Amino acid sequence: MRNRTCLTLLGVLTAATALAQTEPQKSPPLATVTPPPNVQTAGKVPAEKSPPPLTSPVAQTQGEITTSTPEDKNPLPPFDTANMDTSVKPCDDFFLYANGGWIKRTPIPPEYSRWGSFNQLIEKNNDALHHVAERAEKETTATDPDAKKVGDYYASGMEEAKIEVAHARPLADELKRIDGVKDRNDVLKEIAHLHTLGVTSLFGFTSGQDDKNSTMVIAQAYQGGLGLPDRDYYTKTDDDSKKLRDQYVQHVTKMLTLLGEEPKAAGEHAKKILAFETSLAQASRTKVELRDPQKNYNKMKTSALQALTPDFKWDAYFKETKLPDPGELNVGQPDFFKGANKVFASTPTDIWKEYFRWHLVHATAEELSADFVNENFNFYETTLRGTKQIKPRWKRVVASTDSSIGEALGKLYVADYFPPESKARMLDLVNNLRSALADRIKTLEWMDDATKEAALKKLAAFTVKIGYPDKWRDYSALQIDRGPFVLNAIRASIFDVHRELNKIGKPVDRSEWGMTPPTVNAYYNPKLNEIVFPAGILQPPFFNPKADDAVNYGGIGAVIGHEMTHGFDDQGRQFDEVGNLRDWWTPESAAKFKERSGAVVKQYSEYEPLPGLHVNGELTQGENIADIGGVKIAYAALQKALAGKPQEKIDGFTPEQRFFLGFAQIWRSVQRDEDLKLRLNTDPHSPARYRVNGPLSDSVEFQKAFNLPDNCPMVRQADKKVNIW
Repeated sequence: MRNRTCLTLLGVLTAATALAQTEPQKSPPLATVTPPPNVQTAGKVPAEKSPPPLTSPVAQTQGEITTSTPEDKNPLPPFDTANMDTSVKPCDDFFLYANGGWIKRTPIPPEYSRWGSFNQLIEKNNDALHHVAERAEKETTATDPDAKKVGDYYASGMEEAKIEVAHARPLADELKRIDGVKDRNDVLKEIAHLHTLGVTSLFGFTSGQDDKNSTMVIAQAYQGGLGLPDRDYYTKTDDDSKKLRDQYVQHVTKMLTLLGEEPKAAGEHAKKILAFETSLAQASRTKVELRDPQKNYNKMKTSALQALTPDFKWDAYFKETKLPDPGELNVGQPDFFKGANKVFASTPTDIWKEYFRWHLVHATAEELSADFVNENFNFYETTLRGTKQIKPRWKRVVASTDSSIGEALGKLYVADYFPPESKARMLDLVNNLRSALADRIKTLEWMDDATKEAALKKLAAFTVKIGYPDKWRDYSALQIDRGPFVLNAIRASIFDVHRELNKIGKPVDRSEWGMTPPTVNAYYNPKLNEIVFPAGILQPPFFNPKADDAVNYGGIGAVIGHEMTHGFDDQGRQFDEVGNLRDWWTPESAAKFKERSGAVVKQYSEYEPLPGLHVNGELTQGENIADIGGVKIAYAALQKALAGKPQEKIDGFTPEQRFFLGFAQIWRSVQRDEDLKLRLNTDPHSPARYRVNGPLSDSVEFQKAFNLPDNCPMVRQADKKVNIW
């Protein structure tokens, strides 16, 4: 299910700004969280759907334990020189030099909008998860309750014939409830009810850490209610945007028609839904504006929120969601709620009913019959991203299982596929990177001593999570059976919504994870001051226990450095060592940081991935700072690791050269233009080519490793080189 509004941020507590390696492949399903807009989603590049939020002993009741998958039987070298294109000079374009051979011979699979190292590893993990889920499905007498839930959930999703016969009938009770909406009081109750299902409606409401009291969880209200990926899709006036809005109306029309409406009426309703959502978009902040955690912190009493939205009765909303009045809460975007109040008060009931019907079917489409699934795919994947072919059913069901009961599935996954020695090796790497960053902070020429002392205190306080949670999520209250697939997804969503809302007013649980164990990604969460590395990413090409240090430091080392640097980027630096939004910088050091971060914005804004379309240097600022800092810190850590050891060439490359080649290979990818256009609008990460060439063009270590002259494209002029961390 899509667009859950009341859960954790793909696992990270929602008020945090969780910063990850890469953005989700598509908009979150209902069985995941739609975070408050001040959150940079800790997303992976999922095989199908993005997962929900994330060493205890794992019950191994099924099958023989293994720590390999079929792909491991023919392992590739840590860095494969066949992937290079030596017709390109490293001085001209290092991304193509390191990856051009692979790019030339690698088509984008029809079921993907982009294809690269992340996706290849995700496919490997999919095979592992497929094995785990099928095994659980067959063990109908399993004594492990989590294994039984995994088996039942997966089985319900694979009952294709039953799903086709059922069509939309499993939604009959919800649709009947919407049909019964008669006045504004009913509208308010339905908004609240849909929120309890995890369906977007008008705004978002969930729980999250208090930005200025990170030990406590408070209620969070934030902008939302849209069906397109971002508010700019409603407000831009160029021809492409107008065409896309027309296609959106056509898509909504088809979905309402599948629910039984006459096509002509459905078309009129779809136009009104677009107008309705446009009014919400016009009141919404842009993605760049949402990057400011100070502006997104507006803690107030519920009485003040009531005064802000006089027509929306919050006591009735809390009653419907079975939530006691929280007393006070954070209202992320007050101006949005002023606009939402006007929409609430002025919109006729009949339009509300069509809006509710649309978002219910939008949220559940992927668990319904093929006509809903295919129409949903045609718009959100083919139109928006250029994807040519839908993934096979088993992949979609595995992803839905990960999305809905990800820690139950993850517990089975790590029992089979995560060797304990990987965790120990990772801890060594993290400690080495932490030491390298500490050394770097101590020698920064632009930072004064008082700020250095505070920065080192924050770095020392980093919590490190590797592989999987110490405490697994308790799913005992969640009913999963082999009945209708969509009802399992809805119940899982209700379970997560209740779980999140139940946190309000209670201490923060710092043991929780923001990603499921199989996730191919990593993240930094400033409100917990933690760096997290799921088991899924601790595999080649990111992490290879058999690789030389140079390749590992260029791969997972740069990932570790990236996440550590997020603690000190333009957003992360605003949080202190315990996760509070507090200014611990002297004015002088803050001014010098902003001068340098402004140079990062300028550098990346110059990049033009498609004719006339530039990288948004403001939107991608934090990720770019983390990319630049990550590779620099990882290189420094490698030099420590190599000290006193023989420095032999491998495949003709020095350790320093292999480090940068190893870094470049983790970002190798090919991408459809449609997907690239969407990401330039919405993704806080730069395109892969600039995640390699951008940081390396600022690196004097890279220039020295490949003996590059000062005047080549991969070497920025000395006065333009960015040097923060």
